[in-house]
Amino acid sequence: MAIDKIVDPKVAAGAYSSSARIKPVSTQDIGGGPSFIQFLKEGVRDSIQTFKAGETMAARAVTEDADITDVVQAVNAAEITLQTVVALRDRLVGAYQELMRMPI
Repeated sequence: MAIDKIVDPKVAAGAYSSSARIKPVSTQDIGGGPSFIQFLKEGVRDSIQTFKAGETMAARAVTEDADITDVVQAVNAAEITLQTVVALRDRLVGAYQELMRMPI
């Protein structure tokens, strides 16, 4: 069976020309959220701030300027943040390795 009997050439040409008028999707079209790069940058920035707060509280504990509960909370927050960052890194590396194993 010939392809021209299955698909009308005029319909195919019309679909092709209308697809050329479709504009690319941007983040504003999706919901106006941040791009993936912005999301990562903000996450890294927040993680660094959490680590710095933990270090500051630990230093204040050495000089006895901080309450022990505040120190424990800041250090626990830094530890949880570190575990999250390591888990995210492991997932990203695993996804990259999986992509590299895909046949072309």
